Amino acid sequence: MTKENKNEKSVRGTRLTAMKREAKGRYVKWGKLVIILALAAILGVLLYGVKLLNDTDNFLNEAYQPVKRETSINDNIDPIKDPIAILILGIDNNDERNLESTRTDAMLLATVSPVTKEINLVSIPRDTYTKIKSPEFLGMDKINAAYAYGEIESTMDAVENLMNVPINYYITVDFKAFEDIVDAFDGVEVDVPFNFVEQNAKSEFTVKLKKGKHTLDGEQALAFARTRKIDNDVMRGSRQQEIMQAVLKKAMSAGSITKFEEVMRALSGHFWTDMDMGTMLKIVQSGLATDYDFESYIFSWMSFDYYGVSMVGLHDDSLEYISHKMRVSLGLDKPDKRDKKGYKLKTDGEVSPRTFPNDGMAVIN
Repeated sequence: MTKENKNEKSVRGTRLTAMKREAKGRYVKWGKLVIILALAAILGVLLYGVKLLNDTDNFLNEAYQPVKRETSINDNIDPIKDPIAILILGIDNNDERNLESTRTDAMLLATVSPVTKEINLVSIPRDTYTKIKSPEFLGMDKINAAYAYGEIESTMDAVENLMNVPINYYITVDFKAFEDIVDAFDGVEVDVPFNFVEQNAKSEFTVKLKKGKHTLDGEQALAFARTRKIDNDVMRGSRQQEIMQAVLKKAMSAGSITKFEEVMRALSGHFWTDMDMGTMLKIVQSGLATDYDFESYIFSWMSFDYYGVSMVGLHDDSLEYISHKMRVSLGLDKPDKRDKKGYKLKTDGEVSPRTFPNDGMAVIN
């Protein structure tokens, strides 16, 4: 081999070595960059998590309003494994209508059982005639008047007395937030059973829907749930249950996590509960981890006028049946023939004495 060939080979070797070192250097740099980016991403997620946790803490602290009850039933309750009953109230505090006092416009009782993996829902007609007790009033009136007499304490007592179901927690939502909550979940799927035109929250006739399946936005969902012109107060409650069920299903889906901040913003200042942060997070954890089935119930009822005021009386066997289903869900009653598959209640039409005056002055419609 000549001296020139040796030199050429030496140069090629030197270049190859340099290229390998350069490539190795690039790999090291890229490796460091990937690690730095990964650490930055992890740090970003942690910071976002801390912010979200702080926002959640602030939100729940603002919403937390404990109630004064004669006895506490929540001392040994773990919502992850124990069944609970929650009273859900929708209140109409609409400044546009210059209301002198807040009204309870929707009232739903829900039992949540991790044991049976069921959520039971029943809407209580707002005009139901029943016993109300508060520091300022003791007597019979429409159940939605309980909030005006004694706010949440009187409302919980009235529902417990009517349903014979102990209530663990309450949630109150102002309808001002309802539209934004539905919009945060990108709407809810509902089978609308009729054509209708209804007012929006500003009392404008702008909501029009045709019969059939729709994905409703917040304004449409609120109008559908609240319209009084199509049927009656009890069926209105059924529509509210349908909307509530659709919202709960969206909230308990895995994708709802990404909507959490938007939902918190919608609820801020329009949401109150006696659940502390630990309890609320446990219920959320249970909802996300458990595939719940929904069961909705509707009261059989009659209407009457009492001193010129329209009231609702619940049929006694219907009231007892739904109370029984709720109590079985909570583990307070044993199942019986009414819990067998395929059972359907056939009411005898007798009104419950708990929802009808006994002075002979009622005029049945």
